[in-house]
Amino acid sequence: MTVPARQVVPALLQVDAVLLRLSGDDALAEVCRFLHREFSHFHWVGVYRLDGETLRLAGWAGDQATEHVSIPVGQGLCGLAARQNATVLVEDVSTRPEYLACFPDTRAEVVVPIRDGAAVIGEIDVDGRVVRAFDASDARFLEQVAAHIVGPTKAAGRAAAPV
Repeated sequence: MTVPARQVVPALLQVDAVLLRLSGDDALAEVCRFLHREFSHFHWVGVYRLDGETLRLAGWAGDQATEHVSIPVGQGLCGLAARQNATVLVEDVSTRPEYLACFPDTRAEVVVPIRDGAAVIGEIDVDGRVVRAFDASDARFLEQVAAHIVGPTKAAGRAAAPV
C-alpha cells in the first residue's frame, strides 16, 4: 500500500493541529489515533520514547494494546531502528528473526526514528496486516511525521525523568 502524495500535507497539518492543542504523551497518543484512523493499512501505531537504553511506549492506537511497552535497544525491529538510527521497513516480518511478535496477524512493519538533531529520542512503530503493507512512501511520510513530533517526544521524556 502507499500514502498518496495528496494526503501528506493535509495529514501533517492535522498532526500540527494536534500538537497545538495537546502536549507530551497526550499529543503522542492523539497523533497515533489520527494515523491509525486516517490510514487504513496502519493496523497498529505506536510512539516509543528512548529512555537510556530502553524504548518506552508513550502512545498507541490499534485494536489492542501490545505487551511490548518496554523494548531494550538491542531487541526487535524497534531496537534495530534505534540502534542503527535508521528507518526499518520490513515487507514480511516472518523473514526477520529479530522480529518481536506483538500480534498474531501482523505481517509487515515500519519503524522510523524520531531525532533531535542527529540523536534518536524515540520512534514511530507501525504494524500492517498484510505482507508488503508498507512501501517507501509510508517510510517517507512517517519520517516527516517524526520530524513534527520531536517536541512532544522530548517533553514526554523530560516529564518521565526523575527530578
